[in-house]
Amino acid sequence: MKELTKAEEELMQILWKLRKGFINDILDELPDPKPAYNTVSTIVRILEKKGFVDYTPYGKAHEYFPLVSKKDYTKTYFGHFMKNYFGNSYREMVSFFTTDDNLNIRELEELKQAMAEEIIRKKIEDDE
Repeated sequence: MKELTKAEEELMQILWKLRKGFINDILDELPDPKPAYNTVSTIVRILEKKGFVDYTPYGKAHEYFPLVSKKDYTKTYFGHFMKNYFGNSYREMVSFFTTDDNLNIRELEELKQAMAEEIIRKKIEDDE
């Protein structure tokens, strides 16, 4: 799966949210200043060529919908992120984020709780 540019990802985020939409629907969701209609149309056609979206024709208009789920793209993108920035080490990633001064004690406790719950879930799965 190819990685998306920022502009492509922004439009995909909108299509994932809307589930389907015409170019004008996508434009309505974009923040001001909005790009030109033709710009959005061109980016959506690129997404179509990359296999991320398809469309249903209604006369001259096309209603676009995602072919790649947000979950599948996120999983692939995050895999590249892990490899490129943390050498595929979850320990390195967790260490990086937990030592960040922007996390407060409450957020660290929430991370700790989430990890504890996941450990319990995995242990239960292993016992089955």
